[in-house]
Amino acid sequence: MDTVVGSPPTVAFRPVEDVDRPFLARLYASTRQEELAPVPWSAAEKEAFLAMQFEAQDRFYAEHFGDGDFRVVLVDGEPAGRLYLDPRPDEIRVVDIALLPAFRRRGIGRGLMRQVMSTAAASGRCVRIHVERNNPALRLYRRLGFREVDDQGVYLLMEWSPTATKEGAP
Repeated sequence: MDTVVGSPPTVAFRPVEDVDRPFLARLYASTRQEELAPVPWSAAEKEAFLAMQFEAQDRFYAEHFGDGDFRVVLVDGEPAGRLYLDPRPDEIRVVDIALLPAFRRRGIGRGLMRQVMSTAAASGRCVRIHVERNNPALRLYRRLGFREVDDQGVYLLMEWSPTATKEGAP
């Protein structure tokens, strides 16, 4: 199939599998690059630290969201990110959303969030996500109509409700 230059990417999902672990570890590391840049460690020390942190996060997610919907995000068939959801009776919790740097700032994350919001709206649920205060995606969530519902220090709990705003409608 021919791809038209400038055409929107095709975004799809598939469940996370064990074979995805190296990709997911690389994705995780990409989300921490900026934070670790000023740290005076060797590349090997940073790599070891990131591997340890990825394993800890992965265990935490498995323990606390074992029944969650963990997906690899595919852009034009290529693994590009992850979207981890925890569907609950009253909400859809976005456990984690991350894209590799090459796929950021292209509207893909916005599209993913709008899809989650649409699913939530269809079932009368809200969407909630914890966001670090210094996360650049915080601006996106606010533009989509998310509001802060709890200040947890480093993290803000943000919520979108299908009844709260027309502006943030999916």
